[in-house]
Amino acid sequence: MTSFQRFRQIALAIILTWGWKRALIAMGCGALSVLALAPFNVFPVLFITFPVLVWLIDGAGAGRYRGVPAAALTGYWFGLGYFVPGLYWTGYAFFVDADVFAWLTPFAVLGLPAYLSIFTAIGFALARLLWTKDVTRILALAASLTIAEWLRGHALTGFPWNAFGYALSEPLPLAQTASLIGLWGMTFLSVAIFASPAALIDRTPDRRPAWRAPAAAIALLIVMSIFGAIRLSLHPTTMVAGVKLRLMQPDLQQDAKFNYAAKAEVMKKYLALSDRASGPQSTGVRDATILIWPESAFPFFLTREADAMAQIAELLPKGTVLITGSVRAPDLPRGTPITRAYNSIYVIDHDGSVLSVYDKLHLVPFGEFLPYQDLMEKLGFEQLTRVRGGFIPGSVRHALSVPGAPPALPLICYEAIFPGEVAGRNERPGWIVNLTNDGWFGMSTGPYQHLEQARMRAIELGLPLVRSANTGVSAVIDPVGRTVASLGLGVEGILDANLPAAIPPTVYARVGDVPAVMLVALAVILAVRRRVAKRHP
Repeated sequence: MTSFQRFRQIALAIILTWGWKRALIAMGCGALSVLALAPFNVFPVLFITFPVLVWLIDGAGAGRYRGVPAAALTGYWFGLGYFVPGLYWTGYAFFVDADVFAWLTPFAVLGLPAYLSIFTAIGFALARLLWTKDVTRILALAASLTIAEWLRGHALTGFPWNAFGYALSEPLPLAQTASLIGLWGMTFLSVAIFASPAALIDRTPDRRPAWRAPAAAIALLIVMSIFGAIRLSLHPTTMVAGVKLRLMQPDLQQDAKFNYAAKAEVMKKYLALSDRASGPQSTGVRDATILIWPESAFPFFLTREADAMAQIAELLPKGTVLITGSVRAPDLPRGTPITRAYNSIYVIDHDGSVLSVYDKLHLVPFGEFLPYQDLMEKLGFEQLTRVRGGFIPGSVRHALSVPGAPPALPLICYEAIFPGEVAGRNERPGWIVNLTNDGWFGMSTGPYQHLEQARMRAIELGLPLVRSANTGVSAVIDPVGRTVASLGLGVEGILDANLPAAIPPTVYARVGDVPAVMLVALAVILAVRRRVAKRHP
């Protein structure tokens, strides 16, 4: 028996698998596919797992109703296998306040994947509706899963974490295609490329193996790599003149960030760390024109604490500004109890004046608010941040004016995982500032996944990314995704760097998801035409 005959025999065995064996294979493929994501980035593993998905959908045709329910169930098992190991770190957050939330850990670790798997089930079901017996079925799967992933990124405020398109974020030349087609286009290409070996079991009219699809996929990867290499060479890292960044990574424990009694201790640490010398030639914060602190940096309302504002003014030399995260109290008459707040970014001058404010728009469900907030609170539930009534969402995203530097596009925490979270089309910023607190997720894969997704936003838009994280990973990334400087996970320290300059707006920055929509539409049209042609020869 030749290697190809053995390969085909394995494929046929997978196609004919049913029951619990089919579920086990689908879940195993999902779990193995996680290796394509950060921090592993072993994307070739998808050349194994995605063809198996095609064969499982092939086999679903033996079920009732054209195999759609069987395909949906297969997709659900795959999703569960993918999301449980990919998002296991969400359980860490429930141990920050263990006495209150620890009992919810199993519901988070299993419940969130169970919900997200509905979307992969939808994708598989839609693919089965478009299914053909030739190579076109691979395009049908790519289009269907892209639609399902887009839905996952938008339904119920959306959660596009670990979208399949991130499999092509490493090596860096491959990721450059995101500047043309964005995350959803990359998702389409990921599925189409990595599923292509499934066509090898098909037979051409002359009974030869169908090599065209995998050959085309390899050729496309080569073209993407060449395009990426050229793009990287055309855009060497250049710096904005006169801008010196200093990122402070305090590695602060979560209980301190929500404990007002820790106010003095937190401020002392922030002030001392911010002015720490980073080398023999360093003079501390005086070397910087922009000092950056992470998300929700204080266990109090910063602008309502005059002594804290005075300490910041004393710290900052003339000509230096602070960009910091902080909870912000709504504008209420003095004496009115504060029950809700904004998750905000302040730009503060050397004299303690607030120059600019941004309020987070895209809040985290169950972290910063509860669906049906009033009802859930009456039932005894509360979000992880324990803010009564939940956080208040901001009204509009706008660039932050920063003295001595280009305007900055603010993204707080997981806002960075949403493609298209940009300022108005007429308001092109010069850089992205992403303040986050990944301390919720401990020493896990979560912070690395978060960084990878934030970096994709820089590549999509052609804007440098400056990321300040409480526990890491803090980083300065240029507009094509190269890491200029970084501070690792679980490290206390400061990071000094220059600000990379933006490049001209990318195709994606100008037209958004139009190219991705065209790819999906073309694939659907081809699949439908093939189905119609087979039905009416």
